[in-house]
Amino acid sequence: MKFSVQRESLLTPLQQIIGAVERRQTEAIFGNILIEASESVTLTATDSEIELQAVADIHVDQAGSVTVPARKFYDICRHLPDSARIDVSVEGDKAKVKSGKSRFTLTTLPVNQFPKTDPLQNAQLVTLSAEELQKSIQSTAFSMAQQDVRFYLNGLLLEISAKRLSCVATDGHRLAYSQCETKAEPENPVRAIVPRKSVVEWQRLLGSAEPEDEVSLHVTPQQLQISLNNVRLTTKLIDGSFPDYNRVIPTDSNKEIVIDCDTLKQALTRASVLSNEKYRGVRLALQQGVLTISTNNPEQEEATDEVEVDYTGESTEIGFNVQYLLDVLGAVDTENAVIRLKDGNSSALITPEQDSNTQYVVMPMRL
Repeated sequence: MKFSVQRESLLTPLQQIIGAVERRQTEAIFGNILIEASESVTLTATDSEIELQAVADIHVDQAGSVTVPARKFYDICRHLPDSARIDVSVEGDKAKVKSGKSRFTLTTLPVNQFPKTDPLQNAQLVTLSAEELQKSIQSTAFSMAQQDVRFYLNGLLLEISAKRLSCVATDGHRLAYSQCETKAEPENPVRAIVPRKSVVEWQRLLGSAEPEDEVSLHVTPQQLQISLNNVRLTTKLIDGSFPDYNRVIPTDSNKEIVIDCDTLKQALTRASVLSNEKYRGVRLALQQGVLTISTNNPEQEEATDEVEVDYTGESTEIGFNVQYLLDVLGAVDTENAVIRLKDGNSSALITPEQDSNTQYVVMPMRL
């Protein structure tokens, strides 16, 4: 195998796939990437749960394939000068990388040890805007659980039917829901739980997409594959039963306030300085015309802040984890947010103003 390429043409696809490589591997081959050179160059990385593959339009002098240490090969390319010319070749069980006066020799592992994903069988296809998918994922992914024993919460639920895609995430204390339109309707409704790591890589790939780009999703009961331009991500799905999130979304809230997101974020951030570092609790007291935010900690320190609101209903008090509120407000992409409450023991429903496609539920906490 032999090819020559400008640094940026090789570094970009490497950056797109390197996230699949864990720094600590159960098997040595998972620390390598597979390079396949024919009419173009295909780079593949995997950790057995997720596979990332990128195709680079590179002229190939001699076809072939090899696996090389992923991080070392990536770092070599990354640290070379801009616009440098890189020559890659294979001699026996060694890979040679040359650029200018720099020379590198890398140890390889047999290509037949690399666990490539088989093509998906009988997959359903859904096409949608990359911009819309990115928005839905960004609006919800922060609510995924981390290393929860309820493994089905450590991921993002995708529901696709009737030309709508819904994203749902919850850690048991808060829930985020967002939906968008798809370009094509699947033959059968799709319900899939995508693991956290795959969702993170999705976000990274979608972040580099152009507004006019389209994404193709191929879905089977066990796997999901997303294709965007020259990159393909294939992931195993979490086998579990996601909670019925519709039962969690409040429908009987009788108190509603519309509030400027930045103003509320700033007040919550100031008050949180003196919150209990372990529980992060803040108390919201809603009265006519004003929302009072207060908190304290075991050192008997206290903080109080007030925000003017357009509200004329009954007074109520409720406690929340301040970080959950800040996460939601950080995800809201409108100037104002609508907060709906019932009483001190019921969850709050928060939505962007005039946007029914995105909803957030935050459970109360006792203070």
